[in-house]
Amino acid sequence: MTSEHVKSSCSIWYVYLIRTRFNSLYCGITTDVSRRYLQHCQGSGAKSLKGKGPLTLEWFEAVGKSRSTASKYEYRIKKLSKTLKENLIQKTVVLDELFDIEKT
Repeated sequence: MTSEHVKSSCSIWYVYLIRTRFNSLYCGITTDVSRRYLQHCQGSGAKSLKGKGPLTLEWFEAVGKSRSTASKYEYRIKKLSKTLKENLIQKTVVLDELFDIEKT
């Protein structure tokens, strides 16, 4: 087992929302929110965010120790209405109230 594999299997995964200058929200997952946000701001992150800056990290939350769990949250958040995503950002709704996903 490589040291990178050990590191990733012990990491906490996060789901996050980034706002573009057009007021759209982008959802992603990562084990390092600061690093990933910086990548997006520098244009080396997701292609869908290139040229849409300035970008603002609006919200993030730890969702477990597996990429699989984080991906399930990401998939479901992407399907939410913009109003519900804004509610997550404003903390008027809690992520675990929206979805019943077992954190691993």
